[in-house]
Amino acid sequence: MDRSKQTDETTRGGFEQRLGLYVHIPFCERKCAYCDFPSYAGQKEQQAPYVDKLCAEIRLKGEELNHPQADTVFLGGGTPSVLQPHLIGKVLKTLRDSFNVLPGAEITCEANPGTLTPAFLKELRENGVNRLSLGAQSAHRDELRLLSRIHDWDMVVSSVQLAREMGFLNINLDLMSGLPGQTWDKLRESLAKAIALKPAHLSCYSLIVEEGTPFHALFEKGQLNLPDEETEREMYHKTAAFLEQAGYTQYEISNFSLPGFECRHNKNCWLYRDYLGFGLSAASLFRGVRQKNPDTLSAYLDGRKPLREELTGQDMAFEQVMLGLRLREGVSEEAFKKRWGQSLFEVFPKALERHIEGGLLAYEDGRLRLTQKGLDLMDRVLLDLFPEQI
Repeated sequence: MDRSKQTDETTRGGFEQRLGLYVHIPFCERKCAYCDFPSYAGQKEQQAPYVDKLCAEIRLKGEELNHPQADTVFLGGGTPSVLQPHLIGKVLKTLRDSFNVLPGAEITCEANPGTLTPAFLKELRENGVNRLSLGAQSAHRDELRLLSRIHDWDMVVSSVQLAREMGFLNINLDLMSGLPGQTWDKLRESLAKAIALKPAHLSCYSLIVEEGTPFHALFEKGQLNLPDEETEREMYHKTAAFLEQAGYTQYEISNFSLPGFECRHNKNCWLYRDYLGFGLSAASLFRGVRQKNPDTLSAYLDGRKPLREELTGQDMAFEQVMLGLRLREGVSEEAFKKRWGQSLFEVFPKALERHIEGGLLAYEDGRLRLTQKGLDLMDRVLLDLFPEQI
């Protein structure tokens, strides 16, 4: 597939007019043992210079694009809640000055239970933040210590209570599975304690041991007692069933929500809609161009230019399917054909037929989705799709 086969609408653009905005805050209190994100413990003296540089980047892009509409904003990290309140306020004000953030936009800020304060939450509320994502990770003190987290479960409870008192009703809790020595009983207890707090949304991520982390060093030495693959998959399926029974619908591989509380920002990314990223290591996907800012604090502050890659139609078609298959609703045939002028079965004929017959994919009501078996073997499906479309 090539650009010449795109529809006129796609050739003219064919992209959503509304953007998602992502802002990376790279500071934290302590680096977690599993974290390979570009983040820095301490360095409070760098926060103000970083925010100045960040706001300059936001203003420049807003002016360049003539202040386009944005319907989601996500402040991630790192730990945004380690910023001084006036600094997070400055970032949020700059976003509103530079982009047309629409009424009713979903505006999310990540926070750590060990760093959340009334002053910080007040600044968020005054600047339109309406969704909070707390990195709870586990209800067990030994697991939290192993992860190098700075909080305990009592802090999670008090942080949720404080957030609600300050007017936040849309709260997400992050939890982790597949931890060293973790059993289903321990994970179930964490899930139960999380559900008891009645968050609107739960993200349940399986641990991935990334190179360059303390966990990876332990893994290389054979000192990380990870569950085997079969046990991890069993915990994953039990997690989904446990949360579904509690009223949380699984709408993506790792994400569950009460009705009406799906994360709009992340879902738009999985639907392959345009977004702009600001700050250290932040990525953007805009009008078929991927851009990524430098990964180190010094390089970003020094103004090193981002890496830029113009994607082909083939790249984008594959990525749209790859991301869309993460969603339980799958990929819309109508949306795909409208964007590319070809059906899914014209672009990926052999692989789709093979995996539908093999029970890893299903095509129903105009949507292509992974089956339950396919969710476990998603990498196999994607590897098979990729060579077919290039």
